[in-house]
Amino acid sequence: MKMIKLANTALATLALIASVSAFAAPEAKIEQLSWMTGNWAGALGPNQLEENWIGTDGRSLAAMVRMTGDDATSMFEMITIEEVDGSLELNIQQWNPGMSPRTPGAQKMRLMEIGDNSVKFEALGEGGMKTLGYSHPDADTFIIHVEQAAGAKIDINLKARSIWK
Repeated sequence: MKMIKLANTALATLALIASVSAFAAPEAKIEQLSWMTGNWAGALGPNQLEENWIGTDGRSLAAMVRMTGDDATSMFEMITIEEVDGSLELNIQQWNPGMSPRTPGAQKMRLMEIGDNSVKFEALGEGGMKTLGYSHPDADTFIIHVEQAAGAKIDINLKARSIWK
């Protein structure tokens, strides 16, 4: 009888460990995202979206994003990706001109998938996005993959450009 209880306890423990690791974020290092570094811009409807990603350093990567159109700026956005507990976490926050926040705080996302030139994050709580991903299929193309909280999916195609015009 003790052996059966011990076996059942061992099986229950293994099942718990397996279920926890099934929901754990994949292991990753910030250097795996060095391909994101650069200045990228493209059309988003009648506007232009510009993303400026600075190099990986200090176990983090960051971007300053700006949306412009009709000779005005309509949105600023800050994105950080940091190494946390052996994986990656993304934080994203948007502001209107004048640094008026669009939301009470940043949306936090955890790593879902990572490849050679692609990465995807999933929301950890409420916010405007369910998932957010990036891919870099060739030297001049940077694609943002957005799945909104309501379920709509869009891809935003950006092209490499120099900030030193």
